[in-house]
Amino acid sequence: MYKYDQYDQAIVDARVDEFRDQVERRLSGQLTEDQFKPLRLMNGLYLQLHAYMLRVAIPYGTLDARQMRMLGSIARDYDRGYGHFTTRQNLQFNWIKLADTPDILAKLATVQMHAIQTSGNCIRNISADQYAGAAGDEVTDPRPWAELIRQWSTFHPEFSYLPRKFKIAVIAAAEDRAAMRLHDIGIQLLEQNGELGAAIYVGGGMGRTPMVSHLIRDFITADDLMSYLEAALRVYNRYGRRDNIYKARIKILLHEIGADEYRRQVEEEFALVKQLGIDPPRAELDRITAMFAPPAFDTGPAAAVDRGDPDFAVWLDQNVVAHKQPGYHIVNVSLKPAGGIPGDATADQIDLLADLAERLSFNELRVTHAQNIVLPHVHGRDLCDLWAALRDAGLAEPNLDLITDIIACPGLDYCSLANARSIPLAQKIASRFADRERQRDLGELKLKISGCINACGHHHAGHIGILGVDKKGTENYQLSLGGSGAEDVSLAKITGPGFSEDGVVDAIERVTDRYIALRDEGERFLDTYRRVGFEPFKEAIYG
Repeated sequence: MYKYDQYDQAIVDARVDEFRDQVERRLSGQLTEDQFKPLRLMNGLYLQLHAYMLRVAIPYGTLDARQMRMLGSIARDYDRGYGHFTTRQNLQFNWIKLADTPDILAKLATVQMHAIQTSGNCIRNISADQYAGAAGDEVTDPRPWAELIRQWSTFHPEFSYLPRKFKIAVIAAAEDRAAMRLHDIGIQLLEQNGELGAAIYVGGGMGRTPMVSHLIRDFITADDLMSYLEAALRVYNRYGRRDNIYKARIKILLHEIGADEYRRQVEEEFALVKQLGIDPPRAELDRITAMFAPPAFDTGPAAAVDRGDPDFAVWLDQNVVAHKQPGYHIVNVSLKPAGGIPGDATADQIDLLADLAERLSFNELRVTHAQNIVLPHVHGRDLCDLWAALRDAGLAEPNLDLITDIIACPGLDYCSLANARSIPLAQKIASRFADRERQRDLGELKLKISGCINACGHHHAGHIGILGVDKKGTENYQLSLGGSGAEDVSLAKITGPGFSEDGVVDAIERVTDRYIALRDEGERFLDTYRRVGFEPFKEAIYG
């Protein structure tokens, strides 16, 4: 894992002191809410429907047991005993008191954590593949690159007030586990003629106008990456619209001027930026990379895992993934128990995950964009004990990538922007499809729910997507089909008129029934949908 140097720590500590003064002035009345709002947003503090919400950065989703325990401690002492893991690989505390915020940030700083650039019109938390450093299909560990980008983007003076928020994802495999092409900039690390570099995709995003990114550069070397990103952001910062919040994202700029013209301008700017010498020396990337060296794996013979317990065997098949190191496994911990709130974990569960990571996963955890947790390096001999501990804590639901592994935003239960509730709907769907044999028979089926058009629940990328809207004062749910955030990226298509909360659950059941009737052997839901088309499913929904 990356460890702060003296500059990192000084930056974070100084920001805490600065914000403490700002909070004191707000509480004393020296600052109005309008004056305070941009200051709190710079520190990840939102004013929601019922309380302040603090969004804590977890860069590229990686944290250690000490940091995880701090999150549990804050949840217990300053919130209502839980935290909410998000689709940006962050964590949100939903019931924060303004007066407590500086103390919370100070505590986070003691474990090399912060809330900087988790909100506002800046470059947000850099996301990455949750299997980084453990997956057998990656060409390199993407996290050193993500860390280099984090350092470049933090407090970047030119990009602190962009036309709109900006999101970057980094992957290093052909399989896209981070929805890379639905980001403002997506970076895919790859090798070309024996040299490591990256393909650059620009202009993806969800929200009001969902778009898939364009390949802007098929290869850029490590030595030139920062200059190229600088050029890409400069063109956006110069020409991105500031007169209309709904048209301010970089995807709109590419749509308006075209990918070819944007590419031309970036290449022109890149030639100028290269002369400035802003790219760090290769030694800096090497320094960062050394912090992500593989753990001291046990290289002895890999023993077979005893699958005698049928519940354990089901969990193994569904939630445990092959590791590049023989004898080890990547364990996905579901935060989607039957009847639970997607992405929520109690303080006790957070502490348990920290303990398990420390004992059984070389002190590493990962947050996924699907709102789950990964223990990336677990030896086969420890899997059964790990499963038993997770089971006792309500964390062993074997539903990774199944219909109950639902992505859902907080919705109208918390968010001041939402039009409809997401959480109760997710719970109803999970209850309707609670039978594990039924879930496994349906197979991979990614269902995603957003409570408003901002699409924090990624509904555009759902095999089945649901958008909550306000219809004359009543919550209404639009159903979409055929989306994907993976390497076979696509945007879901709205089926037609919306439904009530109960009605959309019934509609989903009609969709899955039609899938079972139409599928060929071995086909996922998405494969069948793409083969037979939209109309058979629309007919099943509306008759």
